Amino acid sequence: MANITKLYQDFLNNEKTSGIILIFCTIISLILANSSFQIQYLDFWQDAVKLEFGNFNFFSHHGEPLPLVTFINDALMTIFFLMVGLELEREIYKGELSNRKKALLPLGGALGGMVVPAAIYMLFNYGTETQSGAGIPMATDIAFALGILSLLGSRVPIALRIFLTALAVIDDLGAILVIAVFYTQDLALGNLLIALSIWLVLLIMNRMKVKILIPYLIGGAAMWYFMLNSGVHATISGVLLAFAIPFGDGSQDTISYKLQHALHRPVNFLILPIFALANTAIVINSNFSEVFTQHYSLGIFFGLLLGKPVGIVLFSFVACFFKLCKLPARVDWKQMAGVGCLGGIGFTMSIFIALLAFDPARHQDYINNAKFMILISSLCSAIVGYIALSLIYSGKKKPHIVS
Repeated sequence: MANITKLYQDFLNNEKTSGIILIFCTIISLILANSSFQIQYLDFWQDAVKLEFGNFNFFSHHGEPLPLVTFINDALMTIFFLMVGLELEREIYKGELSNRKKALLPLGGALGGMVVPAAIYMLFNYGTETQSGAGIPMATDIAFALGILSLLGSRVPIALRIFLTALAVIDDLGAILVIAVFYTQDLALGNLLIALSIWLVLLIMNRMKVKILIPYLIGGAAMWYFMLNSGVHATISGVLLAFAIPFGDGSQDTISYKLQHALHRPVNFLILPIFALANTAIVINSNFSEVFTQHYSLGIFFGLLLGKPVGIVLFSFVACFFKLCKLPARVDWKQMAGVGCLGGIGFTMSIFIALLAFDPARHQDYINNAKFMILISSLCSAIVGYIALSLIYSGKKKPHIVS
């Protein structure tokens, strides 16, 4: 345990608790969306948000104020992506991804966990207007996945926890790249160039060893505004900002560490629950059973439940077979398959991508049904993964940990 930093321990503990909160918020949102308060609840998330400075509304697109749900998805979730970027940076410089040999196993697993689910989705949807949803089953929700794994207690080898963490972080990076490349529409080149120019200035500040956080946050806010109006999803600015903030030696005195540590609780206990409340307000109609026959629904379900574990295990096995890497100590392929099932818990990132994949003006029903299927698929993946790992670890003694 000595090599596991306090930040990493706090991260695991936060994920377990935040997963429970996310489940609670999802249940509350579903109940309200299908209660006598349905109209008021749904309308609440559509109220316009105004962040005005004089006659200038900071949160607007082409001069039009955006609704609260968009503020949550484009602004608050940028803070989430900032934290993801800081976590990814730490993994690259000091964590599992800093060693190329160790990084290849979660990298291979994450790649398979993205490619195979997307391929399964395309088998059902290729050539249709719903093929744009191929990115939905590619994502893994790190909060829920680690939360379910933690329920098994100390019987789970720490190496397996670290593998799942690294895999989920790489998976998040893949989701970020998918959003940037495939879900960019109506590109406004001028605004994009301004946003990238601001990022360049922040990178120069980094190289000049400017270690005061405020200038980076101000520059990040400006970059976010121009990114919002560029056509590239605004949350990408959070990741770019993370890599502009000086990492230094990664110690507790660096602003990167301090910011990452400061963001965990607000993100896990405020931003993600609000995101769940706003985006799981799913209205269940009398004909809702038809959702299970839709091609995009089947693509999401089998992509997450089947594609994720198959892709993670298959690509990891190939990497080990060609001796590019090896399984960690006390971890076997049955355990890898169980963790692969937990990788099928999409939830937050899958819902986020679903919001981008389909046009809400024309296909709100697609979005609504996709959210529902993501919840069903994630629940099934969590149950299958938990049962599989419980059977594997039943009767096993707790490992002896030497600090």
